[in-house]
Parts: sequence; structure tokens; C-alpha cells
Amino acid sequence: MEQESDRGVHVLFFPLMAHGHMLPTLDMARLFTARGARATIITTPHNAPVFQNSLQIDAGSRIDLRTIEFPTQEVGLPEGLENLDMVTTQDIQLKFFRAISMLSRPFEALVEELAPDALVADIFFPFANDIAAGHGIPRLAFHGTSFFSMCAAESVQRHRPHEKVSSDDELFRLPGLPDEIMMTRSQLPDELKISVETDFTRLLKRSYQAAGRCFGMIVNSFHELEPSYVDHYRNALGKRAWHIGPVSLCNRNLQEKAQRGGKGASIDGHECLKWLDSRGPSSVVYVCFGTTSKFSDAQLREIATGLEASGQDFVWVVSRDRKEEKGNEGEGQDDWLPEGFGKRIQGRGLIIRGWAPQVLILDHRSVGGFVTHCGWNSVLEGISVGLPMVTWPIFAEQFYNEKLVTEVLRIGVGVGARRWARLVGDFVRKEAVERAVKEIMVGERAGEMRGRARSFGVMAKRAVEEGGSSYNDLGALIEELRTYGSG
Repeated sequence: MEQESDRGVHVLFFPLMAHGHMLPTLDMARLFTARGARATIITTPHNAPVFQNSLQIDAGSRIDLRTIEFPTQEVGLPEGLENLDMVTTQDIQLKFFRAISMLSRPFEALVEELAPDALVADIFFPFANDIAAGHGIPRLAFHGTSFFSMCAAESVQRHRPHEKVSSDDELFRLPGLPDEIMMTRSQLPDELKISVETDFTRLLKRSYQAAGRCFGMIVNSFHELEPSYVDHYRNALGKRAWHIGPVSLCNRNLQEKAQRGGKGASIDGHECLKWLDSRGPSSVVYVCFGTTSKFSDAQLREIATGLEASGQDFVWVVSRDRKEEKGNEGEGQDDWLPEGFGKRIQGRGLIIRGWAPQVLILDHRSVGGFVTHCGWNSVLEGISVGLPMVTWPIFAEQFYNEKLVTEVLRIGVGVGARRWARLVGDFVRKEAVERAVKEIMVGERAGEMRGRARSFGVMAKRAVEEGGSSYNDLGALIEELRTYGSG
């Protein structure tokens, strides 16, 4: 419902060039414009189609799209490598973030031209603080994660508990949190464990410092999901934040869910739905590790064998660089699949290569569980439709998110990943995959976990409806932006 007082607020959104940051930003822009604000999204030429494909669906959208050039040549990146999902080595990653830091001038030129009322800039753009201050407007930071993980990260930064243990596998408690959360040093990000500063650790330091000084944090979560951590972040840590999620719930119809991301799935939404329609309620497990995770051929074979041994129907998304020789369902005999796997799982397994319409799949009645890398978008999308999860964290803040799912919310089980890894995930045996999948689908605790997950799903939908906690927080934020500087 559009409110008269919200008209005219123009918000500039500047997401990190990675699908896990761009997609929730597009959803945020939709939410702001649904409340009468105007939005402009800034990206680079090779990332623009992700937004263009979705915006074409929105007839009469109040969302504009502008591009700035990405300095690939200046940092020695291949032409067109403008998205973090395309990064395959640490050297390329360092060059990518060097290029990110060079975007401040073209971004400031656009701010000068467009004269917005506020900036929502990704946490990886610390220069946004000074640009916003120079134009007398507020800068909101978007981290793309949970309140829980931000509180956990703050605990580690402040108290350094990992420096008080004698080995990488010794458990320690995260001090000061509402719950007793135990972790090991091997589960923490690399940048916390190295003594020598690098360009990347310096960028992270500047990013978090800038986020701490900005107008506040905009968070893709909802109060009912993690109330003690919302309150801890705001009150105990003294940080300003507005929860406006789950933002993916703004994709309401079939076309929006199928088109979200615009990467061109190897299977279209209707074909996928037809396969899912032939399955019983809550009988299929969906397996996907996001857009940046990488696995070895040996690990993929373990996953395949574990899924087969579990006896559960499944939809499994693998990266596009895994070549298919024939069809999608049970026909290909790729090098990374066990011999004869395709024939054996024919009729009960669907392999999708490349991008998948995840929101569409997760929302289907036949899907009853989710094997996830614990990227926050995926976790929240699973929660929004009430699914129990198998957690397989790899890097970033994913080990924190696993703790939220398995220990605080109690709606999932860990597969046994123990080591944080920047590009290739920790090796997990087929027996662990089989055990975890069975546990969330047919195990003794499966019904209890599914019941809890479904109750969170109901709360998620209520949160974004008129009068809900996230609806109200977004309204309060827009009002603050509208009156900024007037009093």
C-alpha cells in the first residue's frame, strides 16, 4: 500500500557485483518502490542483464538502472570478468577487489548527477560513507547476512577467543551472545587467523569500520526469526539497523520466481515444475551450494553416491562448467558422476547444470528438505517456505549461519564440514551426506524440525505483510530518510 508521505524519496542502491548481493538488492528496491519511493540501481555493463531481465516483468516500475565501467583492464582482469561468481583463484579475487576500490569516482559522479536522498551501498564499498557525507545524505550499509552472524562476528572481533585455544580443533565459546555458541578456529574466516595484513584484509577492515560509522544497517531478516539477536545488535552493541526481510517474498507470482536472477537456467521453470508435480508432498530434497562454491570431482562423486544411498528423490544443482553429455535426468555419464549413476537414479533424480530457479523450486509442495551451503539468501529462502536443512558451510559467514540453523532455530543438521575454505569446500564423505539427508527427510527428528521450520515460514510471510514487523521497520526507515536533515 503506497503512502503519500513516502513519495519523492529517491534511494540509490549499489550492490557488490555478485549474485548473492545483487538479487536481494533488486528485491529491496522493489520493496522501497512498493511503498512509494523511487529507486536507482547502479551496476556494471556485464551485470546489467541480471536486473534488466527482471525489471522487464515490472511494467511501470519506479526502478531505474544505471551502469558504470568496471576497471578490468586497469587491474589485469580478463575483459568481462565483472562478477565475483566468476572468480576462480585467490589472485583473481585480489584483482577483483582492487577493481572494486576504484569505483568510487564514477560512483560519485552518478551521485552528483542523480542527487538521491539516500544511498544503500554494499558493505564492501567503504568509500560510500564519504560520498554520502559530501552530499549531505545518509548512507545505509547492506551486508546481506543475518543479525546472528553479525553479532557472532562482532564477538570474535572484540574478544578474540580463537587466540586463547591451543589448536584449530579446540572448541571455544563466543563471549557475550544470548546463547552458548561453541566454535573452532578452523571454522573462522582466514582473515581472522593471519598476522600479516593483505590488500583484502585492509579492505575488510575499512569496510567494517565504515559500516560502523554510517547511518545504519539494512538487514534481510525479520524480528520473529532471531529476536534476541536483533535486540543484541541494536541494544548491547549499540548499532542502528532495520530488518525488512525476507526480501525474496516480494517475488509473488510464477514468472517473478522463475525469472529471478536472469542467468538463463539449463532447465526452464515449467519443465522443472512438471517434474516436481509428479512427486509426492515433501518427498524431494533440493541440493544447491550457491553461485560461488566450488567442489572437486571427487567430492561431487561422494555427494552423488550419498544422495543415491539416501533413497530420497532429489533435485541437484551443479555449476555450469560440469559438462553434460546428454540430457538432464539420468542420461549423462559425466566424468564426475559414478559409473551408471544416471541410469540408476532415472525417475527419482533431476540434475540442473548452471543457474536454477531456486525460489520457484523451494516453494513447491513436493520439496521437503534443502541441502545448503548456508549462504544467507539460501538459508532465508529455505526458512521462508518452511524447510528443514542440511547445512554444509564453506566460507564467508556461513559457519555462523550454520550455528543459527542447527542450534538456535533447531531446524537443520550439519553434514560435518569443519574447515573454512575460500574457494573449495571441506571434503565430506558419502556416508555423512546419506545420514544428514535421511535425518531431515525421514529421521526421528524430521517431523519436529519440519514443524518448527513451517512455523518460521508462517512468521516470515506475516513479517512482510501490512502491519508485520518487517513492513513496519521499512516504513519507519523510509520516514527517517524522508525527514533526514530537516530537523
